[in-house]
Amino acid sequence: MSNLTRSAEQPCDIVDGCGAIEVIVEPRDKELGGFTVRRSLPSRQRQMVGPWIFFDHMGPAGFPAGQGIDVRPHPHIGIATVTYLFEGEILHRDSLGSVQPIRPGDINLMVAGRGIVHSERESPGVRDVDHRLHGLQLWLALPAEDEEMAPEFHHYPSAGIPALTVAGVSLRVMMGTAYGATSPVKTFADTLYVEARLRAGQTLELPDTAERAVYVASGSLKARDTEIPEHSLAVFSSRRGVSVEATGDSRIAIIGGEPLGKRCIVWNLVSSRPERVDRAVEDWKAGRFPKVPGDELEFIPFPEK
Repeated sequence: MSNLTRSAEQPCDIVDGCGAIEVIVEPRDKELGGFTVRRSLPSRQRQMVGPWIFFDHMGPAGFPAGQGIDVRPHPHIGIATVTYLFEGEILHRDSLGSVQPIRPGDINLMVAGRGIVHSERESPGVRDVDHRLHGLQLWLALPAEDEEMAPEFHHYPSAGIPALTVAGVSLRVMMGTAYGATSPVKTFADTLYVEARLRAGQTLELPDTAERAVYVASGSLKARDTEIPEHSLAVFSSRRGVSVEATGDSRIAIIGGEPLGKRCIVWNLVSSRPERVDRAVEDWKAGRFPKVPGDELEFIPFPEK
């Protein structure tokens, strides 16, 4: 999804944690024409967790026939977008010529590098009937040495993502290595992304990595005596042997990895160098980014405010 405002930072409530929890971010819902987005990263209190610089929870949202998402072409630099759906379908197009529907369980990885443009819409078959959409979209900051790489697009079908059971908990290793399994999804730095579904009373030990956080997409957790409510992101220290317990049936995402240092982020443009973002803004305004084949007529203007 495109960020609709010049600043990507989302004002959010912060709950001080204790023990291994550094902070709990409780994002405020933002309505986008009947479509709810909850943004946990970046926030004013926490820009990144490992290489992850953007975390949006989309929906769940229901659309009547004839309506749906319609994100016009917009640019990115310096990041890789990771899209994962629980429900529904999005049709991805980009300036490389990629045309790919993403469905539940699949992972779309779009590497912006020095610059890419994409749109996110729906195919006529989806839009013509009542339908729903629910999922996560995350951005990975690229290491400084990869920020100007050639853009790439990768689609990973659900069947290729490792699924396993750990202490009775069903989980999938979406990116990186955890619980003895390694995802085929391309990474550029030490990266962690795991999806897990816990029944009430089940516990799961978190993978060890330099930085990590747990997002509760549904349900609720606790870490010792600290409650982690639904739709919150708990940022943990790197202390080893930390576990979470489900206080209700829960679906969670575990993210993390190695820190890459502060990034400048303006709208959908990210870089370790502020002057590079300034140049990208001017390039977009001047029409110097490539077009999206099959979606050349529309675009999202740079938000001046």
